[in-house]
Amino acid sequence: MINVQLLRDPAFVDQLGRAAKLKRMDFDANELSAAFEARRKIVGLVDEARARQKTLSKSFRDADADTRATLQAQLTLISDEVKGLTVQLSAAEERLHELALRAPSIPDPAAPVGATDEDNEVIRHWGEPRQMDPTMVDHVELARQLGLVEFDRAQKFAGSRSIALTGNGALLTRAVLAMALDLLTVRGFRPVMPPVLVREEAMVGTGYFPLGVEDAYKADREDRYLVGTSEVSLVSLHRDELLSLSDLPIRYAGISSCFRREAGSHGRDTRGLYRVHQFDKVEQVSIIEADDELSAREQLALLDNSETVLKALELPYRVAVASTGEMGQGQRLKYEVETWMPSRDTYSETHSCSSFGDFQSRRSNIKYRTSAGGTAFAYTLNNTAVASPRILIPLLEHHQQADGSVRIPTALRPYLNGLSTLTAETPSSELVPAYVPA
Repeated sequence: MINVQLLRDPAFVDQLGRAAKLKRMDFDANELSAAFEARRKIVGLVDEARARQKTLSKSFRDADADTRATLQAQLTLISDEVKGLTVQLSAAEERLHELALRAPSIPDPAAPVGATDEDNEVIRHWGEPRQMDPTMVDHVELARQLGLVEFDRAQKFAGSRSIALTGNGALLTRAVLAMALDLLTVRGFRPVMPPVLVREEAMVGTGYFPLGVEDAYKADREDRYLVGTSEVSLVSLHRDELLSLSDLPIRYAGISSCFRREAGSHGRDTRGLYRVHQFDKVEQVSIIEADDELSAREQLALLDNSETVLKALELPYRVAVASTGEMGQGQRLKYEVETWMPSRDTYSETHSCSSFGDFQSRRSNIKYRTSAGGTAFAYTLNNTAVASPRILIPLLEHHQQADGSVRIPTALRPYLNGLSTLTAETPSSELVPAYVPA
């Protein structure tokens, strides 16, 4: 949410309107400005009426009996006026709040102006992309041959875009997630397994509602929602808190299941593991001081963590600065990490690294005590560390071998009991570390 007091400045209103257009959002900044002015006008009327009420009340105390009768009639009229204005004020505040929740944050000047991912600015590549050849199969066929995923059986009872990771597929996914979580833990992030069923206030506070409500699953009897990312829960851990400066930075590594309807993607990427309704993810979240330079450094550090994971998995990728049209409502600057997927013959998004400024902290009321003794809204940032099953697409395809087996990247082997090659005959018991109690 924006600081609505800035709406006093017409230049800011114009800037907000431009931000909405750059982000391809259906939002009218002038309507928000008008709602702000309407509220200000009513506040003025309430203050003026209460001032008259206070003056008359003082006169009433000092007046004689005859005068009091006249003043009492006037006080009754003013009291009714204040009550009516209070009702109007409540409606005006509700309208202002409703519109303000839909206002975008203003993109960082470093974000390239554009409408789609075609306008993203690619800033670097790593690794050599592998092209599909006649000896290779895509991840769907490879997963079936190796017994890693149940597609048809899962969809039989759970519906489209549902899968079951089975046998070595479940263990391989666990290994990837564990490696990412361990990397973040060593780098100073606090591991968290947060709630994934949350109240509406958490979704609103992190900016996923009201605009993204159609993409969320709701548990109607509980009036709660399944999160599409643990970012919602990690940020909300500090909702309505006043933090000490010494508390910052706060860095979390969340590991959880995530749920998305994929409401706007009907008919797209329906084959395989790319776009499913339920997935598991290790997420990075940082809560820091309100400082733009500090935010820029923190964002690059989050980005480096994700790149380190992909390098450890020996997967070619590229990093791009997202265009304004690819940015969400609250994002100020976003890097997209796209991993090469041979069967798709392109780089496809696997990580999204975003800075939000104080967008989420204002909505969630997360403040800290500054060194000067005042208070300020914190800045928040987030980035994927790794998400599965999507990461299995490049992992399986890029490392498949001519005999149908899959080579396990060296860094991942300790999480699979030293296994170097995965075949259809590999017993799951061989992927479990030897120190497991008998």
